[in-house]
This record gives sequence, C-alpha cells and structure tokens, in this order.
Amino acid sequence: MKIHDISLPLSAGTVPWPGDKPFRLTPSMTIDAGNSVNLSSFSTSSHNGTHADAPFHYNSRGATMERLPLEVFVGPALVAEIVSDQEIPVSALASLDLADVPRLLLRTAPGRDRARFPERIATLSVEAVEWLAGRGVKLIGVDVPSVDVIDSKTLPIHHALDRAGVLILENLQLDGVQAGRYELIALPLKIAGGDGSPVRAILVERDR
Repeated sequence: MKIHDISLPLSAGTVPWPGDKPFRLTPSMTIDAGNSVNLSSFSTSSHNGTHADAPFHYNSRGATMERLPLEVFVGPALVAEIVSDQEIPVSALASLDLADVPRLLLRTAPGRDRARFPERIATLSVEAVEWLAGRGVKLIGVDVPSVDVIDSKTLPIHHALDRAGVLILENLQLDGVQAGRYELIALPLKIAGGDGSPVRAILVERDR
C-alpha cells in the first residue's frame, strides 16, 4: 500500500483567494519561554488550502459542513489528467472509465506555481457536470482554487453541481500522482454552520 498526500500545507505562505483571510498560526505558550507545552491558535478562511465546499457556501439554503455525508469523501476515486485552462466539455470526459467510481479528481494544472494565485483555470461545462452526475459521480475534486472561473460572480458550475447533488473538493495537490484508480480519504472538519472546511486528503494506492 502506498499513500499519496494530495493536500496543500496550511502556512503563512499559503496563497488565499484575493481579499480572503490568510492562514495565521500564533503561539500562545512555548516551552522555551518556561511553559510546560507549546500551544498555538490559528485563524484562516475556511477555503484556504485544500478544502471542501459545503453547499451553504453558494446556496443560502444548502447543507452546512456538519451535515454533509461522510461516505462521499471516502472511497474509490479516479484521477484523470486533462491539462487545460479552458472549459472542459463532455467530449474530454467521454473516454473515462467511471464504472463503480463515484469520485472524479481532475488534474488540470500540473506543476503550476502555487506561490501565485492563478489568473485562468479550467472548469467543467454545465453539460459536463450533468453528464458526470448521470454516470453516478458524487464528488468532483480539482487541483485549482475553484470549480468556477476566477472572476465568476454567478458561479454556474457550483450551482450545477449543487443541483446534481455532487460535492466539491478544491485546491488538491495532484502533481506526481499518476492517472488511475485509488481509494480517496478526504474528511472535512465537523464545523457546525460551516460553509467550508480544510481537508487532509490522501489517495491510497493498493498493491497491484
């Protein structure tokens, strides 16, 4: 068994969405100062680094973080590479073998500079969302900060995924992970009323 950590680290160097609250770790006690323990607090946007979106993030009537079904975040997943910064049509997905794999992770920007916020990213088309949902996909993961284009104000892909009952992982680190089938474990925190949550996402590769 091999484990691939596909999470970004949360640190002062983690690039937030422009204008959003960055990650900050603040020591409260230190052993060097004579305390018995090292202790810290942190503050962050709920959408920094690798994270899950709750439907409440883009739908005021949507489910909040603690209400999401955990089974969607654990189980067989397909990693597919579609390198692009444009809209991804159904035709780009048609060759994927999604049989018994309800989780699709898209590697669209391998090797991108994560010290800079991207100006353009790939997104699924609304038709592609509907096509994937019709084939049983329950979770979409992307290696970019959003499933919608950066400057979108209407978030059509978020809303299409919501209508289809598909949950979202964003900002995965899929560099170095070969396309293929894995076991995904990407549990979000149980944040009551939360619109999103950091996730420690891993892919488990079984001996073949």
